[in-house]
Amino acid sequence: MSVSTLTRSTNLTPETVPLRSGPPTREELLVYYPPKFTFHQLKTFINSGDLGLLKRDKTLQKRYEIWSAGIRKEYGSMVNYLLSYRLQWGKHDARSLLRSTLEIPDSLVSKSEVPSAARGELPPLPSDAPPYFKADTPAELISIIMNDWPYSVPNEVEHSLVWTRIPILPPELPPAIAPRLLQDGLWGFTGSLTPPPSPDTLPECLGALAEWDVTMDKLVRSPDPSLEERVLLEAAASDVDTFVRRLWREDEWETAWFVNPPRLQSVPGLAHIHVFARRKTPDEIAEWKAAKGN
Repeated sequence: MSVSTLTRSTNLTPETVPLRSGPPTREELLVYYPPKFTFHQLKTFINSGDLGLLKRDKTLQKRYEIWSAGIRKEYGSMVNYLLSYRLQWGKHDARSLLRSTLEIPDSLVSKSEVPSAARGELPPLPSDAPPYFKADTPAELISIIMNDWPYSVPNEVEHSLVWTRIPILPPELPPAIAPRLLQDGLWGFTGSLTPPPSPDTLPECLGALAEWDVTMDKLVRSPDPSLEERVLLEAAASDVDTFVRRLWREDEWETAWFVNPPRLQSVPGLAHIHVFARRKTPDEIAEWKAAKGN
């Protein structure tokens, strides 16, 4: 459904939806910040190797910068805000204005209270905490929230963040792919019966980035990996990929996920996974089940 059709059908107009400050509501996104990218373009940007291609609406970005300046003044830093207010380890996200339709399983809701910590610090880790992110990372080490300031994604795509109290990448990276991971990050795709868009098709999608003045010569990405490097990269991504597949069930959701490299991390020192999830139509669900034999 197009933005204009959705807006008309729900009577969302600038007259009925006041423009506020602070994190936007779903209605504000629909009326004032229509998506710049299709889901296909989004997947192409992610698979291109340069995660810096993913953008927030420019007008929304200005609103974010005004809000974040106030947050830093009130809390001292964005990290302090996240750790002392926004992230609630092992609990449901009850503070977002953008509600998700994803059902968080009980296994990802902590049965006990997470110990409190000093302002701006992570709660102390339990003695049996894994050294880095695993597909079965305990609930109390995770905070799954909606991105309060989503990128310019289609209306039907939810932009979630999976924050963790432990690193996502292991401290010792295979030397053959360490420079690539530190520059490019990690990404993957779930729930589709077809391969993700080829990076070779990126020039066809760059028109969607025209207002950001993005051209092929400005990309930051590594050369195509060798077969050996591909195997190592798949191994490095396997735990995150398994986690995403379990939470966003592939018979119901199609996702594109990524982990920013250090050069693109908006909040250095706090590890998180971006997940763009699109709920499938009944026909797509039937097609998936028929293809998978269930």
